[in-house]
Amino acid sequence: MNKRSRSSWLLAAVLAGSIALPFAFVACGDSSDGSPVAVGEGSSSSEMLAESSSSQESAKPLSSSAKISASSSSVKSESSSSEKLAESSSEKVAQSSSSSSSSEKPVQSSSSEKPAESSDSGVCTNCDSYTAADPTLVENGGKGSVTTYGSITAKETSLGGACNYGQTNIQYYAAIHVNVSPGDDKGPWDGGMACGGCVHVKAKTPDGWKEVTVRITDRCPDANCGVDLGGAPASDIMGIQVGRYYGEWEFVSCEGVEGVWGDSTSIWVKEGASEFWSIIQVRNPKDMVKKIAIQGMDSDEDYTLEMVVGTENFWTVPQEILQSNKKYSVVVTYRSGTDDEWILESSELTIPEANLYLYEHRKE
Repeated sequence: MNKRSRSSWLLAAVLAGSIALPFAFVACGDSSDGSPVAVGEGSSSSEMLAESSSSQESAKPLSSSAKISASSSSVKSESSSSEKLAESSSEKVAQSSSSSSSSEKPVQSSSSEKPAESSDSGVCTNCDSYTAADPTLVENGGKGSVTTYGSITAKETSLGGACNYGQTNIQYYAAIHVNVSPGDDKGPWDGGMACGGCVHVKAKTPDGWKEVTVRITDRCPDANCGVDLGGAPASDIMGIQVGRYYGEWEFVSCEGVEGVWGDSTSIWVKEGASEFWSIIQVRNPKDMVKKIAIQGMDSDEDYTLEMVVGTENFWTVPQEILQSNKKYSVVVTYRSGTDDEWILESSELTIPEANLYLYEHRKE
């Protein structure tokens, strides 16, 4: 067949519909009812690409519409991946911000935290010139002026002061304030009830807080006094620069504290005692005395002693006891809640200036 005849044959075949041109497969497809549909309406571009790759025509290049569709799908996929990455990064940033914010928040301390003063180093200038002011009461203590009496060089022992202890061997002692405001009698002295108790004192100095523990043997002499230290403790805090310092104090037990003991614990009977009258006090106690009770050893007698009015730090012994010729249990209760107990003959409480040591009169 010559070229002309071949061309005529092809043309006739096309016109007769027996041969379909290749572009017809790319441009359209058949729907389920036989009507023509555009590419993408009946099937996705990815399905078409899959069919194309499995056919004999897979080696042929994609049509422009398929390329656009595939490119669009790829772009969407990349966009979705970018969005997820951005979301992930955003979440991480938020988490990091939250963590950072959380770590920057101050840690809440427990209810057992120390008061604000505890963060104070106690270092001061002109420490000996604290402005005189009324002392302030706080739970189990106070704060305000810390002063001194006596010689800070000789460091004398206590002469007993208003607590009526007489000459003692106590080296660490002090007076406590009677008032909060002048004349109100609201201080811890309380008519001598503070006698024998110990106080832990700290004061501001050029070197920071300095501390000492003292036994109360006296009451303060001036209106703005808080704690007035004897010679030895004053020297420990003030050195040679005596004056009025700012301080804080707290009532504590005397047990185990050096320098506050003049002798062993005892009941001392005041001079002038007899079977008709006797008053007693506790010397070198564990803490301030809160109560003295006397109970019969062979009877149901039970007495709670009363403090003497006008003679501070003494307790009155009932006349019935003094004249009974019986044996009694004498129980002393301290501020800290502990007790000491003596076993005594009633006659021992009638002897002037008798010093009845606890270790000699313990219950057997």
